Amino acid sequence: MSTTTLDYILLDRQPPIATLTINRPRQRNAINYHMWGELAGRLRELDRDREVRAVVITGAGDVAFSAGADISDFDEYRADSAKGRVYNEAVDGLLDTLANMDTPTISMIRGFAAGGGCELAVATDLRIAAEGSRLGIPAARLGISIGHREMRGLVSLVGKGNALYILMSGRLVDAQEALRMGLVNQVTSADDLEEVTYQLARDIAALAPLSHAANKRTLNQVQAKPSLENLTPEEAGIPLAQFDTRDYQEGYRAFLEKRAPNFTGE
Repeated sequence: MSTTTLDYILLDRQPPIATLTINRPRQRNAINYHMWGELAGRLRELDRDREVRAVVITGAGDVAFSAGADISDFDEYRADSAKGRVYNEAVDGLLDTLANMDTPTISMIRGFAAGGGCELAVATDLRIAAEGSRLGIPAARLGISIGHREMRGLVSLVGKGNALYILMSGRLVDAQEALRMGLVNQVTSADDLEEVTYQLARDIAALAPLSHAANKRTLNQVQAKPSLENLTPEEAGIPLAQFDTRDYQEGYRAFLEKRAPNFTGE
């Protein structure tokens, strides 16, 4: 039986947490053309699942989170600008999905996160890396450049200077340097990576999902309209809308009653 795209992406759903694993360890978890769309579809499916409160994305094995786009695809899908546009639309679809998900996402990084693999990690909300991991976007080694969405995400994390250093040097920085730059949120030992990542996911899942969703939407609006001018009434009202939710009532009552809240996403 031939391997399908579905075999390359494993879903482990254990509410309130789901894990998506890029499952091509022999190819260092390189992402082929069809996998970009499949990853986006799986994430949209999880975002609709109210029992899932956090999603962890990782790569199979110990060598790589993801080595990035599968170069064996390039002749068929990136041979010229016309084909490249279609390919980039598939990548953009995944990045837009991650940006617009209400559900928080965490990249659990072990080994290499290079090129498109690094761009995928940048697009998630949080990134936890094991010591020994290496991250970077060596696009210039292939004579290509990154897209606008990838650039915006990278600059928002590490700033202009570090973004240009990553892109112009073509180097993969180690985990500690990535932490210093802001490319990752936390570095832990390889042995503790899963424990640390899933504890963070559990902590996130225990909090109000509507608050997470509202904060992500507000962040997107701040990036799109940094002056905060010309916000629509709907956009301006997002922080206030939380006061009309059952979760807000539960949250402040639980605080007053000195008990753990039970958020339902309503």
